[in-house]
Amino acid sequence: MRAALSVVIPTLDAGRDLPACLGALFEGVRAGLIRELVVSDGGSSDDTCLMAEAAGAVIVTGAPSRGGQLRRGAAVAGGEWLLFVHADTVLPGGWADAVRAQMAQGGAAAFRLSFDARGLAPRVVAGWANLRSGLLGLPYGDQGLLISRAEHDRAGGYPDIPLMEDVALARALKGRITLLPLSVRTSAARFAREGWLRRGTRNLWLLLRYLCGADPVRLAERYRRG
Repeated sequence: MRAALSVVIPTLDAGRDLPACLGALFEGVRAGLIRELVVSDGGSSDDTCLMAEAAGAVIVTGAPSRGGQLRRGAAVAGGEWLLFVHADTVLPGGWADAVRAQMAQGGAAAFRLSFDARGLAPRVVAGWANLRSGLLGLPYGDQGLLISRAEHDRAGGYPDIPLMEDVALARALKGRITLLPLSVRTSAARFAREGWLRRGTRNLWLLLRYLCGADPVRLAERYRRG
């Protein structure tokens, strides 16, 4: 029986983080779960694409917009199930069994969140993310998203927008996203650089503005300005 899972990773100058992300995927390869790896690159100038090629990935290139990159990656993926993972996110040990069980059960799912940093602030921010995901069904992309091809297509997939593409798809799924019992580990670099409180507050404000109808393009411009 052919493996059913396609893993899709959007990248942009991800050479520093991608090796750990790819390394964690070998568990799924050994388990016979992963059919293919698709790396959707937004024009990297570092060695991201060389790393992806060395890992045997199908590489798709296009404009640097995460929503568009995810959409292009999904378009070429051939699996009955899709797992979207950010390049700075590392799947936990045991993820293959958890994903296989969820695939047997059906329905979309995301992982819980943790950061590659210690202290109160990382725990508080991750705790809020997990609470939001569990109560509202609104996980962010750095938590990964597991979804069947059929359900992905019914929901319209990721929209080609530069920000909040993960929230847009979650809303199209009407909150029907299970929170898996395992936690991914994602990079805390931006929080550490900008300040945990400042970045966490800004992310929440951007989410609220988006939910109230703000233009994702303008929100992305504000996001990049910091």
